[in-house]
Amino acid sequence: MKVEFVKYQGTGNDFILLDNHNGAYDDLSMREIEFLCNRKIGIGADGLIKLSKNEEFDFEVEYFNADGTQSFCGNGARCSVAFAKALGWIDKDTRFLAIDGVHSASISEDIVRLEMLNVPIFEKKGNDFFLDTGSPHFVHFDQEDVLDIVSYGKEIRYSEEYRDNGVNVNVVNLMNEDTIQVRTYERGVEDETLSCGTGVTACALIFMMNSDRVLSRVNVQTKGGTLFVESDGFSEKKGFTNIWLSGPANKVFNGRIDV
Repeated sequence: MKVEFVKYQGTGNDFILLDNHNGAYDDLSMREIEFLCNRKIGIGADGLIKLSKNEEFDFEVEYFNADGTQSFCGNGARCSVAFAKALGWIDKDTRFLAIDGVHSASISEDIVRLEMLNVPIFEKKGNDFFLDTGSPHFVHFDQEDVLDIVSYGKEIRYSEEYRDNGVNVNVVNLMNEDTIQVRTYERGVEDETLSCGTGVTACALIFMMNSDRVLSRVNVQTKGGTLFVESDGFSEKKGFTNIWLSGPANKVFNGRIDV
């Protein structure tokens, strides 16, 4: 099979995007997805995304981790919006379907602002936190006591509690009153990525909740660039609501490959 692809990246989180409007890639197997995402023998990416037409929404996003498993990806969804715009499927505003539900988004030049789903609950794990922002995230504050993010991430991800379903592991460093720095070990990639949209969102929400100030927007520094998270904050009745993730989404290159 010949695969026509476009490579996008959002703050260093990189993805293979496929135009699947005619169903050409419906039968792409997990093995083929792993091959395409492999950085040694394939194209190389943190994940693969198929964009398909949908009767109720502008399009549908199917996101696959580098190991072929499925989940929701915040940066992947933002890159999908940029790709849909390049394909001429949308103009500025859009609503699309993903594995976790319906999302709204807007795009202006290379900045994509994505509405995340509400997060009704979180769990406190001693001094750490667990919450699901479309993908499950473990949040640990203070990077200074984590010397090796990959080793620390694997320890949590393959612990008895998370081994079966997996978890993404984030370590957070406080920069100033409205800025944090985040590093993420991602399940499915099984390594540190330069950025993780759902992870950045999870960390920012916990930071907002624990801040001495009322924050509606947090700047989040990642290895791949800066993202912005907005929210109305946490309430006992509704959890975290009105959550938005914003940042750049850029095309890298396009090509064709045989699988």
